[in-house]
Amino acid sequence: MPYPALAEVHRLEHHLGDPSDPQTVFSYRRCLALDDDEQFPAEICRQLEDFGLQHYYVPARHGGRLADYDTSIQLVRALARRDLTVAIGHSASYLGAVCVWVAGNAAQGLRLASIIGAGEPVAWALTEREHGSDLLAGEVRAIRTGIGYRLTGEKWLINNAIRSSTLCVLARTRDEGGPRGFSLFLVEKARVPAGGVRWLPKVPTHGIRGVDVSGFRLERVKVTSANMIGPEGSGLETVLKALQLTRTLCAALSVGGTDHALRLAMRVADRREVSGCCLLEAPWMATTLAECYADHLLAEAFCVVAGRAIQTLTPELSVIAAAIKYVLPVRAEAMIARLRRLLGPRVLLAGGPEGGMFGKVERDHRIVSLFDGNTLVNLTTLIGQFPLLVRAREAGRPPAAGLRTCCELSQNLPDGDLGRLSLVATRGCSLLLALPAAVEELTALRRSEPELDSVADAARRLDAAVGTLHRLMDQLPPARLDMPPVAFDLAGRLATAMAGAAALLLWLRNRDAAARRGSVTAALWCHGGWLHACLSRVLVALGDSSHIQRVPHDVLLHVLGRQVASGVAPSLFSSPQPDGELR
Repeated sequence: MPYPALAEVHRLEHHLGDPSDPQTVFSYRRCLALDDDEQFPAEICRQLEDFGLQHYYVPARHGGRLADYDTSIQLVRALARRDLTVAIGHSASYLGAVCVWVAGNAAQGLRLASIIGAGEPVAWALTEREHGSDLLAGEVRAIRTGIGYRLTGEKWLINNAIRSSTLCVLARTRDEGGPRGFSLFLVEKARVPAGGVRWLPKVPTHGIRGVDVSGFRLERVKVTSANMIGPEGSGLETVLKALQLTRTLCAALSVGGTDHALRLAMRVADRREVSGCCLLEAPWMATTLAECYADHLLAEAFCVVAGRAIQTLTPELSVIAAAIKYVLPVRAEAMIARLRRLLGPRVLLAGGPEGGMFGKVERDHRIVSLFDGNTLVNLTTLIGQFPLLVRAREAGRPPAAGLRTCCELSQNLPDGDLGRLSLVATRGCSLLLALPAAVEELTALRRSEPELDSVADAARRLDAAVGTLHRLMDQLPPARLDMPPVAFDLAGRLATAMAGAAALLLWLRNRDAAARRGSVTAALWCHGGWLHACLSRVLVALGDSSHIQRVPHDVLLHVLGRQVASGVAPSLFSSPQPDGELR
């Protein structure tokens, strides 16, 4: 089906040209060469800035083109499916600016918009060498002076630390620290006297070798009060709200990575022969590729719904963002590794099939689960909200009014209001609250479409599993630092179930429009084909493998093959082509 957010993606792809052509600036071959040399893709980034991609990191109220997160997320996905190094290096400016979008004033917003609009990178300086994800232990100090503050200390493992023109720095403003002991400051390098900033060396990394991952030390750098983002002491709260946005954006990196991995796997399988037969014709190969495609479609569905939730379910984003930041990177890593084992070690060699690109995708993607809150951090966030989620389900609370707009792609998104971000989802999660009614709706549909029997049964099993999870969550002791391992297992399964709920709601709200189209993707939507495959993968993760034998793998593999052969991304949605056709 057509997906409005892909219109700008098509324009970007046309601007960048064919990535398989070695003469293209943003080509696969050039990205491999830059990776070998551990060089930042500067020329590629200039081409992206010629397109104006940086303006999609700036909200429309500040003069940018970020009117809906749906489009911006799909643009980042388009970068990631060509090269994760470029996607992570270029989109870092959004991360560096996001705290201003959440809590900054109008002057700060306009200033940062002009900096990003000029193509100058911005860095988000949160972490420190000795403290990792523990932001409350940060030692960078901001000492009050007569007209502002004086910043001293070191930040490390910062994306674009050296290349950036502006830093967003989290610093301790109270000796005792604590939740209200940290504040955020904008530091423009050009306004810092010589010697005020000492740059630390680039850190060699296993993946994303060309990205500027480094650090810096501030030496009594003076800033005025106008450089502070939000009130003093609000830094940690602002960061936690901003992370809800960046974690959702990270979903695009995982989906883009599996876009690329699936394309490579299909091309290798289609060309290789074993005992005189095409590898793709082997049943075990076909089943594995179809299941990996189902995992990819599940991730895509959750990514689309979560991206639209930024503007439609804003107060619930603390739960949705933590769930998607756990589920997508973890499942994408497992999927890429499964494909690599299937294809054999030759795909990792520079002289092997596809020139070693598969190995690069796998290496690059491993970083995604680590930044903007690792898997442990996101599971802990979900555990802390178990009581709220249980209470909402027990009360039979209805889903939020914005859920329909969130899931129905033909509906325009409302203006985003980041002031509605909340540290906790006080009214629960609408994706889970809507699940019982969604199952009833699907059950009613099966009366006129008997072909939906299997998918309706899978949806009922998912709802039952979610009910069991909530009962087990309710039996846990109150959240504390030493939560038992079972709590993390429950959080992981809840996040996976949430992905299944998102897929079900996306299919229900868009199935009629999708099935009417004559494109190849219509076959995925008819009779719930892709939904059945996705729910089956969710149920397997939840310990129920009863649906494996009934999944329409032949349909999935046919569509995947058509998409790869046509040069479009593996997707639920039709991609517009220069000739105007949908494929």
